[in-house]
Amino acid sequence: MSSAFTQASFDFLHQLAQHNDRDWFKAHQTQYETQVRTPALAFIQEMQPHILALSPRLTAVPKKIGGSLMRPQRDSRFSKDKTPYKTNVGIQFRHFQGKDVHAPGLYLHIANDGCFLAAGIWHPESKALNAIRSCIDENPNAYRKAIAELGRHGFEMSGDSLIRPPKGFDKSHPMLDELKRKDFIAVKNIDPATLLRADLVDYCSRQFRHCNGLMAYLCFALELDY
Repeated sequence: MSSAFTQASFDFLHQLAQHNDRDWFKAHQTQYETQVRTPALAFIQEMQPHILALSPRLTAVPKKIGGSLMRPQRDSRFSKDKTPYKTNVGIQFRHFQGKDVHAPGLYLHIANDGCFLAAGIWHPESKALNAIRSCIDENPNAYRKAIAELGRHGFEMSGDSLIRPPKGFDKSHPMLDELKRKDFIAVKNIDPATLLRADLVDYCSRQFRHCNGLMAYLCFALELDY
């Protein structure tokens, strides 16, 4: 099995960073389709049986719009950066009950300034965040076990955290650092050359397998089947 991505995928993202405007993108739409979107959709298609083997509740949908491939357009409404396009490729295999990127899921990020694999939940809404914190408070051992498994395989917990203890938790709580998290994301940085490997699908599948403990824990906390 050969990798869906090539150096041309990275080259296009580099060029886009230099010419990030709608006229340039429109003039190079065919290049985007050939070098970025088509390889990404092929990767998602090849990952489908591996993702379903991890959990039948996760989705791997090779669609141009509304599937596992995140759209290239940026939402710049609330940002000082008004460039219209992302200079990365984002692929999320999320829980089928999730409606957007804030759902529990597995993720691949491809960019010239860094590639990584990730698992967990990013910027959960307050109700979900409170549920996860309560679960960690009441069931700390399973969470510790999931985090330890991730650490053995090169993943680190990442994302934003509160400066002070969250409401309802004491500053002496033994799990305070985890309770202060606003994101429950495990990240493993990977060499861009990994994306060009012939065994990329198998590699990603193996890495995501190490994340299953965290994914199962988060879904349990959110009362989602997994």
